[in-house]
Amino acid sequence: MSDEPIRVSGPPTLEDVARVAGVSRATVSRVVNGVRNVDPEIQETVRRAVAVTGYVPNNAARSLVTRRVGSVALVVSGAGEEDEIGEDGFSTKQIFGDPFFGRVVGGIVGYLRPRGIHPVLMLADTADARQQVLAFLRQGNADGALLVSTHAEDPLPRMLTEAGQPAVLFARPARPLPISYVDCAHQDGGRLAADHLVARGCERVATIAGPLDVPASQDRLAGFQSAMAGHGRPYVPVVEGNFTLGSGMTAMERLLVEHPDVDGVFAANDLMAQGAILVLREAGHRVPDDVAVVGFDDSSAALACRPQLTTVRQPVENMAAEMAGLLLATLDRPDRRVTSVVFEPTLVIRHSA
Repeated sequence: MSDEPIRVSGPPTLEDVARVAGVSRATVSRVVNGVRNVDPEIQETVRRAVAVTGYVPNNAARSLVTRRVGSVALVVSGAGEEDEIGEDGFSTKQIFGDPFFGRVVGGIVGYLRPRGIHPVLMLADTADARQQVLAFLRQGNADGALLVSTHAEDPLPRMLTEAGQPAVLFARPARPLPISYVDCAHQDGGRLAADHLVARGCERVATIAGPLDVPASQDRLAGFQSAMAGHGRPYVPVVEGNFTLGSGMTAMERLLVEHPDVDGVFAANDLMAQGAILVLREAGHRVPDDVAVVGFDDSSAALACRPQLTTVRQPVENMAAEMAGLLLATLDRPDRRVTSVVFEPTLVIRHSA
């Protein structure tokens, strides 16, 4: 089949697409309407035929058939109120400034776009905003929600499940809920960091933890402490950060005051590790010769560090794509049981440790 546009009399129809693709009208309809049990090669043939004929689906008619609108809400939610988060909220300072969120969006868009589904970004940082998300879903403006929650006390996951709205969560919920989620084996990641620092010969190791009310932070710390205890180091100094570069700098300054002989640091994300390296360099410590530093995530911040950061990689893009796939599977089968998919981390060795 040629990729050159084909001229047809009048607006292209399903019949035109079927003729070009060499399949039945019913098959074209199934592909266009997002029915998933169609052979991938046939789907690709139909998509090419759609492209060369210039066929544009009638979204209103398609919605009547599928009862879907072809979009999902990508919700970034926290528990803060406006007077707590300031004028900018976490939307500009935390979300768009954190490479983690860019990777999540990239994974979701990469999965949904070939399937003709579009994410609608919604920020739910206040009680009113969370009610707006619920109303948006209840009114049928999106088929379901992909939820990235930034705070352990965030009520939105519970609100979505109680409202019966299809939703999938990025990361294990802080409290048990009947909601599907994807996550990383964070304890295993903490163990990888500990094993690497010990193998390098570090004797006086400390850690900069993430917010300790967040399950991922708790797990990374627990895995790190457990592995260090297994290496005969039952006590590891801990300073809590909040996943920002500035909190990593503040935590490292405190560690240097309280433990000036520290020779190894595990930071619970790359931004905090980057902040730690900046402080170490300003204090005259060479990285990794004097102090080895390991981060977590393998984000763009790891490559921006000088020296480039040794880090525990969580496959965020794959996790985000899996989250989108779980939501579509739930939409196909509303009675599908909730499930979890947990990805294994890996250690990426660069120059900081």
